[in-house]
Amino acid sequence: MSNSGMNMRGKITFYEEKNFQGRSYECMNDCSDMTSNLSRCQSCRVESGCFMVYDRSNYMGNQCFMKRGEYSDYMSMMGMRDYIKSCRMIPMHRGQFRMKIYEKENFGGQSHEMMEDCEHIMDRYRMNECQSCNVMDGHWLMYEQPQYRGKMMYMRTGEYKSFRDMGMSNQKFMSMRRIMDSYY
Repeated sequence: MSNSGMNMRGKITFYEEKNFQGRSYECMNDCSDMTSNLSRCQSCRVESGCFMVYDRSNYMGNQCFMKRGEYSDYMSMMGMRDYIKSCRMIPMHRGQFRMKIYEKENFGGQSHEMMEDCEHIMDRYRMNECQSCNVMDGHWLMYEQPQYRGKMMYMRTGEYKSFRDMGMSNQKFMSMRRIMDSYY
């Protein structure tokens, strides 16, 4: 088992209709285009693990974090306006969490290294916004508003010089949270 993480198999079942009705599709890993399996998806059940779901194919568009539980009408519960089109399993991470956030795109402006959740970057770091980051360890959720509200984006280990390149045009993030093993 590596220090960077321990893969735990997740399982999510998607349903065409609300309240777990209609055709279903069971998924245990990443799926870049769900439209070949279901024409639409209006509810889902996460039996194990954690997933990010997206309203566009290829892990683009609005994102929503799903942990173990039942989502009988995820569109109204999560505020998404479109059906789930792709999903990504989030592997369990054991170890430290580290991310360096930057005020501007291309790693410009103020920067701060984080190892814990941050409810509001303005309060903690006196930064107006975060437009790029480098995730060195762990899995993170970034939110457009303070106190972990608004649109979110899943970040895994890597350099993100522009959120626009990920389909999040004009997106600026104000709070960040680690995806801890307590979610599993």
